[in-house]
Amino acid sequence: MLASSGQRMIPKLKSFTIRRFTQPAISEQNEYTDVPNYPPILDTSLQGRKQRKRETLYENIKALKTVEEKQIALNMPRYYGWPCIMFKENSVPYNAMPFVQYYTKTYFKSIHKLPDTYNNTSTLTDTVLKDVKSHIEDCIAFENIGIERKIEICSDLRVEQQMEDLKTKEIVKQINRIIMNNITDKVPHILSTQVDYEPRHEAFWFMGGGAVPRKVINWRKQYPWLRKDRLNEAFDKPVQYIGSPMLTLRNNLPLRPIIPYNEAENPEFKVNEFEYVPESVGYVLEHRYGTNIPGFWPGDQDEFGLLSYHGRGHIINRKESFGAEDNLEALHCQAIKSSFGWLLAQANYQGFTTYNDITYPLTTQTVITNGQLLSFYVYQLNTITMNIDAVNTNPKHNICYGTKPMELYETIEDGKVKGLNEDTLKMLIQFYVNAPVERDHELKPYLGDEEQVVADIEEDERRNWLEATYKHIVSNRPKHVLMPEIYLWEKIYKIQHNTRFFEAKKRPFELGINPFKRRLDEHLPPYIPKVLRPYPKCRKKFETMYYPKI
Repeated sequence: MLASSGQRMIPKLKSFTIRRFTQPAISEQNEYTDVPNYPPILDTSLQGRKQRKRETLYENIKALKTVEEKQIALNMPRYYGWPCIMFKENSVPYNAMPFVQYYTKTYFKSIHKLPDTYNNTSTLTDTVLKDVKSHIEDCIAFENIGIERKIEICSDLRVEQQMEDLKTKEIVKQINRIIMNNITDKVPHILSTQVDYEPRHEAFWFMGGGAVPRKVINWRKQYPWLRKDRLNEAFDKPVQYIGSPMLTLRNNLPLRPIIPYNEAENPEFKVNEFEYVPESVGYVLEHRYGTNIPGFWPGDQDEFGLLSYHGRGHIINRKESFGAEDNLEALHCQAIKSSFGWLLAQANYQGFTTYNDITYPLTTQTVITNGQLLSFYVYQLNTITMNIDAVNTNPKHNICYGTKPMELYETIEDGKVKGLNEDTLKMLIQFYVNAPVERDHELKPYLGDEEQVVADIEEDERRNWLEATYKHIVSNRPKHVLMPEIYLWEKIYKIQHNTRFFEAKKRPFELGINPFKRRLDEHLPPYIPKVLRPYPKCRKKFETMYYPKI
C-alpha cells in the first residue's frame, strides 16, 4: 500500500513478543548424590500401558471419600451397565460347586460341630436351651398344624416350593422371637441388634480368571497383534449376586474372626481354577449396573451382619436325577454365595471395593432351613480382590465351615412335636450367643475423615445430586432409550453376508462404534428452564454434574 507521499506504509503491529533471558538460579544443593537416582523403567508394551491405566483407576477409586461415590465410580465405564454373570441365591445348576468356589475364592470345609471359638458359650447355651425348648415346640406345632395358608400361585415356581417357603418364613420369625426374648437379659449385644425381614442383598465384583468365551476369541482373531499369544488372555468378568434371606440380624460391631487373618494365606485353602465358561454350567448373563446392597442404606449404624436365615425350597424344583449328593452341594453353594455376597456388600460400605482389598476379616453366620432341617455355616471373608491383576498373585482365600442338614425334630403327632433334637437347637442358640467385639484397628481406612457417606456433604446441590444418581443406579431401572442392539436381519445381510453395500452406513457397527463402551457421564446435563435460573440474569443453561473423576 502506497501513501500519498509515495512512501510505503508500515502495518500496525497488534502484539509484540518480548523474550527475556534470565540466568538460572544456582541451586544450593549438591548436584551429585551418593546413590544414583534413575527414573523408573516403564513397560511400553500394550499390556504394560493397560496395566498402568488400571492401577491408576484403582488408586482413584481408593481416594474417593464417600461410599456412594465409590459405587458410582464402579459403574462409570459403562453407560448401559455391565454384562454380569448372575449369581442368584435360589438358582443352583447341577455340579455348580467348583464354579461357585472359584468365583468366590472360597475354601469349603465340612464339619459336624461348630468351630472351637464357640466352646466358651456352652454353659450359657445350656441355660437358654432349657428356657426356650418348650416354647419352640409349641410354635413349630402351631405353624405346621394350626394355620391354614392361602397363597397366590406363581407360574415360575411349584406350589410345593411356595408353600414350604411361606411356612418356613413364619417358623423362622417365631423361633427368632423366642430366642431373642429369652437371651436379652443374658447377652448384652442382643439389645442393640437390629432385625430385618426379607432384606435386599446384592453384591458386585470382577473375576479375572477362568476360561475365555469363544466369541471373544473370534473377535480377537481379526486383529493381528492379538492373534499370536493373546487369544486366550484373561479379562475381567463382572459378577452380580442377588439374594433375599428370610431374616437377618445385624449389629454395630463385627463378629470375631474364626481363624487368624494371616492364616488366610495357607496353601491348604487353595481353590482349583474353573476352566470352563459360566454358560456351560448354567449361569446366564444379564446387562445391569453393578450394585452392592447389604440390606440397608449407607450411613446406618448397624452395618455388620451377625446371622441370616435362608430357605431351601429351591431343592424341590431340582431334578430327581441330580441325586442327594448334588442337592447337598447345592445347599453348600447357596451358603457360600449368600455369605460371600452379604459380607462383600458390607465391605463396600466400609470403603473397600473389588479393586481395593479389605485390610481385616469379616465373619457371618448362615442358617439354611425348611423348618425341620437346619444347615449351619460360618463364613470368614478374607479377600475381595479377584480381578486380573490379583487373581493369580493374591494368596488369601475365604473360608466356609458348613454342616450337613440336621433335624430339629422328628415328627408332629397329635398336635405335639416328637423327638426335638437338643443338639441342633443348641447350635442355633450358639449363633445368637456369639457376641460381636470391638476391633483394635481402623474399620474404614479408605473413607474420608469428615465425609464418609453422601449425607455428610454440606453442599446441598452436590449432596442431592450424588444421592439421586446413586439411588437411580441401584434401582437398575431401564433407560428411557432402548439399549442398542444388532437385529437379526442386519447380522445376516450386513455382517455375515455383505449384500446391502449400497445403503448408507448409519448404524454404530457400520461406523466402527461400540455403543456399550459409552461412559456413564457421556450424556447432556439436565436443562435449566429460564424461570428457574438465578435472578436477574444467568447464562448457565445446564445443571452441574458431580460424577467422580476417575
